[in-house]
Amino acid sequence: MSGGRRKHTINVPPPVMRFSIITPSFRHAGWLKLCIASVADQKGVEVEHIVQDAGSDDGTQEWLPKDPRVRAFIEKDEGMYDAVNRGMRRATGDVLAYLNCDEQYLPGALARVRDFFAAHPRVDVLFGDAILVDGHGAPLSYRRMVLPIRAHVRIVHLNTLTCATFFRRSILERGHYFDLRWKIIGDAAWMDDLLRDRVPMAALPEPLAAFTFTGSNMGATARGLEERKALRGGAWKAALGLVLSLQHWLRKWRAGAYAPHRVQYALYTRQCPDRRVSFTEPNLGFTWPHALATSPRDSAPAR
Repeated sequence: MSGGRRKHTINVPPPVMRFSIITPSFRHAGWLKLCIASVADQKGVEVEHIVQDAGSDDGTQEWLPKDPRVRAFIEKDEGMYDAVNRGMRRATGDVLAYLNCDEQYLPGALARVRDFFAAHPRVDVLFGDAILVDGHGAPLSYRRMVLPIRAHVRIVHLNTLTCATFFRRSILERGHYFDLRWKIIGDAAWMDDLLRDRVPMAALPEPLAAFTFTGSNMGATARGLEERKALRGGAWKAALGLVLSLQHWLRKWRAGAYAPHRVQYALYTRQCPDRRVSFTEPNLGFTWPHALATSPRDSAPAR
């Protein structure tokens, strides 16, 4: 007999971590079906998908309550952020996120988020990268996320995308719901609150979601500009914008945000809603594609 000890390999199961994904909906039936599919086919995770519909008259009410993949609530609300708040109050998950109708999770996204949170128990908010796509799912831009800085969020803009943002339930237990005073820039105001309270955050340099782009920018409307001015808290602070933008540029450069990325991903499309379609781009740039939209998108904030 050999005197050595036999080594036994112990397979440790992945941590149990329930996700709650909230989707605010209003007259987005075509996009919503794709969004739901992208959540439902996430492998190896436990997930509930809460859809808050404001009473869509585009046929959504005919099929949404019957879809077994979601918990559907059809009721009037005070806008997108109110719908998300309602969904978060109904959520039972350990990790939450909200995903607009015309956004999708990439394959395996939630499993990667679960593993990151399990390995980093002190992190409460996680940002992933995102791929901007056109109305057919084709790639337009790769967006590398870096951690937001409060002054930059308040004075310049919010640099993260909600489609690739995830947070622990403890955020809600500390009272961090969306402030319904804001109709356009509620995401930025919410992030400002988290940064003010020094909530621990981290960035995962991997693509987790796709964001359908058409070029519409609610922040550029009169209401959006008015809200941004109110959040900034004083016109004199705008003078800091150039310095903050330069600092932000350097942080993104160090994170590799301006290097071209080779991407391979798969999405549900309106032309193929029953299975994911694969896309490959060997040299995807980073530029925000203001003029590249090819199909109409009913922007979620315009409820």
